[in-house]
Amino acid sequence: MLQSALPVDLVLPELTSALARSSNAVLVAPPGAGKTTRVPLAVLEEPWMAGKKILMLEPRRMAARSAAHYMASSLGEKVGGTVGYRVRMDSQTSKHTRIEVITEGILTRMLQTDPSLEEAGIVIFDEFHERSLQADLGLALCLEAQRVLREDLRLLVMSATIEAKPVASLMGGAPVIISEGKRYPVETRYYPRQGAAEQLAQHTVRVIKHAIAHDSGDILVFLPGEGEIRRVQGLLLSSGLPDAEVLPLYGALSQEAQEKALARGAAGKRKIVLSTSIAETSLTVEGVHVVIDAGLMRVPRFSPRTGMSRLETVQVSAASAEQRRGRAGRLGPGVCYRLWTEEQQQQLEPSGKPEMMETDLAPLMLELAAWGTHDPAQLSFLDQPPEGAVNQAVELLQLLGAMDKSGQLSIHGRKMAEQPLHPRLSHMVLRAMEHEERLGVLACDLAVLLAERDVLRWQQKDAAEADIVLRLQVLRAAGHEGETAFRGGLAEMKAAKRLVQEASRLKRSFGLQQALSDGSYDHLSGVLLAYAYPDRVGMPRRSGGAGLQLSGGRGAVLQPVQPLSAAPMLAAAELDDTGTAGRIRLAAWLEPAELERYFADSIKETRSVFWDAQSGTVRARLYRTFGSLILQERTLARPDPQEVAAALMEAVRTEGLDILPWNKTAVAYRQRLAFLHQADASWPDVSDEALLERLDDWLLPFLDGLGSRNDLQRLQVQQALEALVPWDKRQRLNEGAPTHCTVPSGSRIPVDYSDPSSPVVAVRLQELFGLHTTPLIGFGRMPVTLHLLSPASRPVQVTRDLASFWRNTYHEVKKDLKGRYPKHYWPDDPLTAVPTNRVRPRQQG
Repeated sequence: MLQSALPVDLVLPELTSALARSSNAVLVAPPGAGKTTRVPLAVLEEPWMAGKKILMLEPRRMAARSAAHYMASSLGEKVGGTVGYRVRMDSQTSKHTRIEVITEGILTRMLQTDPSLEEAGIVIFDEFHERSLQADLGLALCLEAQRVLREDLRLLVMSATIEAKPVASLMGGAPVIISEGKRYPVETRYYPRQGAAEQLAQHTVRVIKHAIAHDSGDILVFLPGEGEIRRVQGLLLSSGLPDAEVLPLYGALSQEAQEKALARGAAGKRKIVLSTSIAETSLTVEGVHVVIDAGLMRVPRFSPRTGMSRLETVQVSAASAEQRRGRAGRLGPGVCYRLWTEEQQQQLEPSGKPEMMETDLAPLMLELAAWGTHDPAQLSFLDQPPEGAVNQAVELLQLLGAMDKSGQLSIHGRKMAEQPLHPRLSHMVLRAMEHEERLGVLACDLAVLLAERDVLRWQQKDAAEADIVLRLQVLRAAGHEGETAFRGGLAEMKAAKRLVQEASRLKRSFGLQQALSDGSYDHLSGVLLAYAYPDRVGMPRRSGGAGLQLSGGRGAVLQPVQPLSAAPMLAAAELDDTGTAGRIRLAAWLEPAELERYFADSIKETRSVFWDAQSGTVRARLYRTFGSLILQERTLARPDPQEVAAALMEAVRTEGLDILPWNKTAVAYRQRLAFLHQADASWPDVSDEALLERLDDWLLPFLDGLGSRNDLQRLQVQQALEALVPWDKRQRLNEGAPTHCTVPSGSRIPVDYSDPSSPVVAVRLQELFGLHTTPLIGFGRMPVTLHLLSPASRPVQVTRDLASFWRNTYHEVKKDLKGRYPKHYWPDDPLTAVPTNRVRPRQQG
């Protein structure tokens, strides 16, 4: 029999009627309305179910177990009967189970095995407003399965706070049912910190003590993470609270500890539950009348810049803050203390970002490839994943050998997709098993350690050694009753024992029998981490600078006072992405010989012939590389002459044409060509841009035997430029762009082509007597610009119209010059006068 009425009961008839008429529906109900435990039972015997199963997705393992236990209890049964659950590495179901509460990754596995979900009548997505990656993926795959394979499959999205319209639209215009719920009034009090110096833990304890003194009922405190929970718990216990019971609540706790925090408190004692955001919606904490909210949560953020994820502490959204506040009003009037100001409340984001937009998409892209598509746009996602993160995920999967360049899944990738692990970790275990079963056992132990929180997390991060072998030792100690090989307390030992159990289940899924690795292969931990993180193999910088160079191209640093500091190489599993060099949090020693043995196929041998600007020489090297790491470098004694020439041309492109020996003859030749090209585009373009673009045509043939900046000084640049000029034009070059112009005095005056639009002839005025018009070049089409000089070669006049100068300007110029140079010949009629390059013409002297 169902227990006492809950608000959602009022809309159950409307919901079941909607599902009878339509394949899809959306239910919006606030926390505490009872949707998680009432809806599955209400639809179980609907005619359209036809004896099939209900699959209900929960975003967290704790919530899945809790919901299953509550529904089983309401039926008077134990979990595993009508109601069961399946979460990663744990399940309680039987052949009689018709309601399976599962975590979201389990649904994806089921869909990949049976895309039609033949045994399921309905899939319920609970707490969809959390917008986890797996929930978005699961809904997209179910919609596709419904469209192609199972028209009769029902889909129900349930949420506490979500804009129902976009979800309903995504589901083909599904009906929306709204449960108003029963809400008691909750008084909101704002209690910001007393100055910047007050720490979060101290501030929280102060408000808890205030609430104990002024308010009744149990207290639920929201803190960002396990570390803050431990600090607040320690302060409360040390201050002495005889009438209170302080209980932590977070995902890494044992099931027993979680259930104790959720259950009603002991008689005569007030319960103070210190929780992460896990208690925000999915779970009901009995007896709570007071909520204290630190306003913070810890979320994973993926950095496309580094290809790494990190946990980041952020402010909650306004929607999350309201859900937390609502926890105080489920049983009666309550109080919510917000540890920030009203002004800060107004600045909160309305809702949180979908995990799809901020997480590592490698698991998603592997699932899509296993489904048969490599383009997320082909499926119905509420938000399409960011293109940059998609591309980076595909690159990683190709690096791991999971897919080819076209996006097709390989046999190895198919095996990876079958495992409930991140692609990096499944790749690591599969590669380890190819070598030896005992190495596969070690890989499974490492996979569990890497998939969960650090078993040495109670230590200060800066003090904890990064060596993952220490964590393996903790795991083995926890696997033997009575051993305590680390400084953690009972809670830490229980958490480690839970990891031992998960490791055992993981090994069974891979067909391995050994319980725990025995330590004999620990020295190969670096090899296994390198399989999982081939982009994070590190070695000391070759330049001798501080830190390490990683195979993915980034830099990294390691806390210096620890054994791993002496490692010739290491493989990093965890590092932050702050700055240009992330700090390594978790790694393993790696010997170069081990890299050579296990990664022989990934080590590349490349020749490099390049220009060394510092020495001004072409260098030739042979490199053996792993990613961006240079494992070995040696000089090539006899590089290919063509590669040397190509390196020289690259030097010219990099340093510019000035690196070549441009003597006066070569400069003048280039200027003449530039003049002709400006007048007629059929002549070669010799601008910097054009010459650099056509180096192969004119420079390359003349680089044979050259290899340095000094060698280049032997180059005949004019001869090289002549290669650009066709033979017929070469014969006419002097006709179109003569090097000199012969003037009436008989002198050959050079033509200056430095300005191709206006070539210049600079000549003393007396040498032009008798010349009626300006000399022409450019095949008789362009007058030169005459710079008329005094007898001392000083500029007197500039003209391109000599006839006009004789008529209009000469007589004024003559007066001036005659005054300054009285001994020189200054005739009245320059057109009939005898030209001279002397003081006076010879016949008059």
